[in-house]
Amino acid sequence: MSQAVKCLILLAIVALFFITELIPLAITAMGGAVACGLLGFIPAKAVFSGLSDSTVVLFAGMFVVGASMFYTGLAQKIGTTVVRFCGTGEMSLMFGLMLVATLLSSVLSNTGTAACLMPVALGICAAAKIPASRQLMPLAFACGWGGVITMVGTPPNIIATGALKAAGLPTFSFFEFAWIGIPLSLAGMLYMMFIGKYLLPKVELSADQEIAQEIEAKTTSTSKQMISGLILLLVVVTMAIGIPGITLEMAAVIGAIVCVLTGCLTEKQAYGSIDWVTIFLFAGMMPIATSMDKTGAGALIADWTVGLMGGTPSPMVVTAVLFLLSCTLTQFMSNTAASALLCPIGLAIAKQLGADPKAVVMAIAVAASCAVATPVGTPPNTLVLGPGNYKFMDYVKAGVPLVIVSFIVSIIIIPMVWPFFPA
Repeated sequence: MSQAVKCLILLAIVALFFITELIPLAITAMGGAVACGLLGFIPAKAVFSGLSDSTVVLFAGMFVVGASMFYTGLAQKIGTTVVRFCGTGEMSLMFGLMLVATLLSSVLSNTGTAACLMPVALGICAAAKIPASRQLMPLAFACGWGGVITMVGTPPNIIATGALKAAGLPTFSFFEFAWIGIPLSLAGMLYMMFIGKYLLPKVELSADQEIAQEIEAKTTSTSKQMISGLILLLVVVTMAIGIPGITLEMAAVIGAIVCVLTGCLTEKQAYGSIDWVTIFLFAGMMPIATSMDKTGAGALIADWTVGLMGGTPSPMVVTAVLFLLSCTLTQFMSNTAASALLCPIGLAIAKQLGADPKAVVMAIAVAASCAVATPVGTPPNTLVLGPGNYKFMDYVKAGVPLVIVSFIVSIIIIPMVWPFFPA
């Protein structure tokens, strides 16, 4: 049996465990990396190379900087202020919730953003006699599309960037995702305000419900709120403008250190705020991606996929196929796992076609964030399930048309911004 076939079998096993979650995602990813070393796909010293990758450091730093916003209560304060400013009308409240969720989730945890805004939404809905069930799901969806706007907004974006870096290819800049993230967010907001809300049940809910908070505010100090906000602003600006001598990961780590030193959060809270599952999943999938390239397994998948698409598929067809595949998987499995699984395959397809790999992995990353058609697709969806008194079909009714809207926006924007075959 060839090494390529062995690698394909290993990939199939990893995919099975990702989809079923019979064992934790992080263990599956790291176990797959170890298996690559034991089977001789990569040198033993390369098995844990993903843990030393600078992208992991970027991830960890931004988790801490983002967490300081929640621990100081600044994220909650921003959410409350913006939403109250927008008023208590059903349409204006929905707009306010989606706007603040989109903006906050572009640089903060999607789950944390949803958790801190839910009590605000429930309280206002109860006071104004507005059906909360028509507010919570749009809030959850906004946390998803908002994450697409920046590199650190959602794990699939960093996974896509890391896949390009691992392959020795040019990577995305911090705000490059905004070219697709902003149009996607605007289209999503318009859809929910004028179509999607009519597909949701009208149920008035209690404002006294217990909401499971990812990170609860430990202080209400105005000075610490200002400091945490200033740190995040400086980190994002530094990443965006690209100061010579300061890399993205350096900016993130410096920001994290300052957050702890200024007391915005404790050292223990900083450690606890890091999403180790995402980090280990990322680190574990990098050796698997390398193995697919070295053994030729990626080329086999690419040949088969390209053959199914007609041998010389158009950019729109490639975008559509990869988008639909990634989007389907992410409805039932972790969006991080879906992008980690598909990005190496996408790179192999790009190599086979001689296409720009950025366009291919962008389609995968964006689609992985469109986990809106099921309550288990993404944590914010799950978070609003109980408080919103939703049923599974409520997500299908409102989410599937949103997926279609996202699909249309993507197949138009992605080939325009990242041409598959640049001149």
